[in-house]
Amino acid sequence: MLRDKGKYASATENRRFVWHEIVWPLILEVNDVSFTLKQYQKKRDEVCKNKDVEISTTSRGLVSLLQKGIIIKENDLYSIHFRLIAYMRLKADCDYATAIHEVSMSS
Repeated sequence: MLRDKGKYASATENRRFVWHEIVWPLILEVNDVSFTLKQYQKKRDEVCKNKDVEISTTSRGLVSLLQKGIIIKENDLYSIHFRLIAYMRLKADCDYATAIHEVSMSS
């Protein structure tokens, strides 16, 4: 018998997916600490089409990343937390666990 995931497990899964499949690849692609909503939407649409994922799932994931402080929204720009900039400059793989660890270290 399969059980549905709890809301916290689903939220974490959404955050991980959005970070790993959309946000971090987008950051490396634009080679900048910030991106626009249009850039995000374009990347999201590509990923959702290729991975057969609903857009609503990714919307919740983005909001969740904002709530966790991994992404900061200022006007029309979304930026990564300052502790993640070094990973971007090195073009390193920054998985969700690393991102959340770095952000929690600065609190």
